[in-house]
Amino acid sequence: MIAFPEGFQELLAGSVGADRAAGVLEALQAAPSVSIRLNPAKLSACPFPNATPVPWSPYGFLLPERPVFTLDPLFHAGAYYVQDTSAMLVGHIFRQLELEPGACVLDLCAAPGGKTTDLAASLRDRFGDHFTLLANEVMRNRYAVLRSNVETWGDPRVGTVSRDPSAFGDSPLFDVVVADVPCSGEGMFRKDALAVAEWSPKTVEFCAARARRILRDIWPVLKPGGFLLYSTCTFNRLENDDTVSWIARELGADILPLPEQAPAVTTEHGLLMLPGLVPGEGQYVAALRKHGSPETCFSGRPFDLFRAEIPASSAPAADAPRWELDRLSALHYLHGDALVLPPEAPTGLLTLCYLGLPLGQGKNLGKRCNNLYPKAKRIRMDIR
Repeated sequence: MIAFPEGFQELLAGSVGADRAAGVLEALQAAPSVSIRLNPAKLSACPFPNATPVPWSPYGFLLPERPVFTLDPLFHAGAYYVQDTSAMLVGHIFRQLELEPGACVLDLCAAPGGKTTDLAASLRDRFGDHFTLLANEVMRNRYAVLRSNVETWGDPRVGTVSRDPSAFGDSPLFDVVVADVPCSGEGMFRKDALAVAEWSPKTVEFCAARARRILRDIWPVLKPGGFLLYSTCTFNRLENDDTVSWIARELGADILPLPEQAPAVTTEHGLLMLPGLVPGEGQYVAALRKHGSPETCFSGRPFDLFRAEIPASSAPAADAPRWELDRLSALHYLHGDALVLPPEAPTGLLTLCYLGLPLGQGKNLGKRCNNLYPKAKRIRMDIR
């Protein structure tokens, strides 16, 4: 049972209404749901039985129970991403923006990579190779997670960087900035005990002020006429609608009306997912358009300008034959074990695959296949 911090229930009721607040409080005492979002470049159907499609995501599925994802080679191949259904709302709004081929997008506070990979799938479905997506995370420990997840996803049009928002300069480079800003985390209470422990009214005020500093710093790189998607995983008005009002007033933008998306709650300026009304956690999203006339689309320069990393270690080497592994052999490979391949397997550098999807490299010597899977990514669980 969650012991809600002092002041939380009152602020919640003031932000969403007493009746909705009661439903949220009850839902936060229940177990969280589990859901995945497919990588459409790698997988076309949900691999788990009895999954329910997520209405606001063409790639999302709600699962009836939590599998052991670590023991699924498809997970390590980047065939899907484990993401809360409410977090998929940002991708839903992004897919409705009026963009052109060559669109240049910045995911500003991107770790661990859920929204980045959703944006990547949407852009690739829409524009093929004609887009640029730069994913940024200022915290170095979180950046390592982001980079690994982008690498596993495997889209070469996605680059990663680690910069403070103030370090992006003042050149208007991006057609869209997605800012899922650090927040007080009220929507994550049943998944994150630390969010409960650290919450206070002062934390809410601090997070709202920090969000506004981040947005002020990044505003110059958004093109005139470009779009800002602002989101949080919290419920309160100060960090949500009030901050959106501040963006429009102080930075210069029009707040865009969002189409109703049941069962999300329509707030003054955005959409809000509330536990109890949705199976997932809390998520707020609003869309704004920067004042000024749209300019021509940008074509890839941010990768060079910001020295973006473009991870691609899971891609097959040009000179490496492919070799298909069964599930158990794939798990042993992901565990870091040496493999013994059948006599008909070619010797030399191989791209080892599972269900046709590359997992990584191995060097087959005949009597054994040396494991070249990165040590940092290896499974530490017992294989079964």
